[in-house]
Amino acid sequence: MHTLPARSVALVLGTRPELVKLAELIRVLGPAARVVHTGQHYDDELSGDFLTELGLPEPEYLTGVGGRPRAVQVAAALGALDELFAADPPLAVVVQGDTNAALAGALAANARDLPLVHVEAGLRSHDRSMPEEHNRVLIDRLADVLCAATPDNRALLLAEGLPEERIAVTGNPVVEAVRDHLPPAGERARLLARHGLAADGYLLATVHRPENTDDPAALAAVLTGLADLAAELPVVLPLHPRTRARIEAAGLTGLLDGLTVLPPAGYGTFLALARHAAALVSDSGGVQEETTVLGRPLVVVRRSTERPEALADFAELVAPGPAVAAAVRRRLAEGPAGLRRLSALPSPYGDGTASARIAGLTADLARERAVPGSGHAMAA
Repeated sequence: MHTLPARSVALVLGTRPELVKLAELIRVLGPAARVVHTGQHYDDELSGDFLTELGLPEPEYLTGVGGRPRAVQVAAALGALDELFAADPPLAVVVQGDTNAALAGALAANARDLPLVHVEAGLRSHDRSMPEEHNRVLIDRLADVLCAATPDNRALLLAEGLPEERIAVTGNPVVEAVRDHLPPAGERARLLARHGLAADGYLLATVHRPENTDDPAALAAVLTGLADLAAELPVVLPLHPRTRARIEAAGLTGLLDGLTVLPPAGYGTFLALARHAAALVSDSGGVQEETTVLGRPLVVVRRSTERPEALADFAELVAPGPAVAAAVRRRLAEGPAGLRRLSALPSPYGDGTASARIAGLTADLARERAVPGSGHAMAA
């Protein structure tokens, strides 16, 4: 990317998953990358330490965004981004996924007539109760380059009438993220030993989505299922700050007593725990992808998913309640043979070269934008 001017590609992000998935793209773009962090994840436990762990440059931070309602987050980020792009317009803007930060970045690019690249385009849950579904649909409509992770994502975009020439199947950067940040075997063994865990002998759970945390009945159902399973084998729960607050507000802290509760884990630590879990329970979209790279079984606790590719072999979709424990027990019953089967399967999300493909598409778009006298002259 040496032919792109310094800081000419703005990557707008605001959450941990965006940091993870855009890390390799930022590295490939090198000095051309200009990282703008909206502060959507405003807790240092959620984003601050990730910058160091992922080896990323210090971003430009927006203020007044984190911890606010969705509409206020988008509006505040949009206003601040508009000021940044007016003062120093990039040649292209990149957003990833379906967060409020990504939507604000897409709208800001559109308002300033800046070319837009959408990483992970074409995901659809067809569940209009999910704010993320609205975000991703809007971003896809605005994007000039749609980086679809899978052929199915491409097909969904085409079915919605988006032009074929704007769509590229790139794979998902999660594949290289997992490969790059999974600690070596010795380090993973030491981590398990510190927590008194045996490989393939525990469950790993994460819970953070509003559909599971904002409804006390749903939250109680998830935690009750995990507590039930903890009577059979250890259940490790890295606890999101928002989820902890909801548990305390609902008076459900007693359901944590039988679980191994950890603070939010760094990315490498989480991958190490996931790699050796007998099964995972999660409502995270990213975990649905990561388990396909790690070869681990997953029970997805949600009403719907925008990642059906994982359901073919690696994951099962269930609602909060008794179905969670039942699904986990089905996976555990497959034993070592089931784990070997999953480990031998390729991830549906690509071969680990997505970031290089996306960087090439972004550079091409930026070069089309650059014209003499624009303030972003291209290197010879």
